[in-house]
Amino acid sequence: MFSILEKAVLGMVILRLISGSIEITAALLMAKANELEKALIINSSLAIVGPLILIATTFIGLWGMTDKLSFTKMMWILTGVGLIIYGVKSN
Repeated sequence: MFSILEKAVLGMVILRLISGSIEITAALLMAKANELEKALIINSSLAIVGPLILIATTFIGLWGMTDKLSFTKMMWILTGVGLIIYGVKSN
């Protein structure tokens, strides 16, 4: 399965594995705390991790495709990612 991965793909995979591990750890901490207030604090802290992982994995993917994408297309993709984050975070 992981025999020969491109460096960019491997970087993206590692970031997603780290992200998943953080999510699982947060769930276990919520269960251990067994208090609604603490669970909400832990859950809210995950709101920072998600967008950072999205930005990092997108950046790695785009970096790996620099020879295949024009500057204009990269800017459109980055703008789209920015709009997704803005839309999720705005009230």
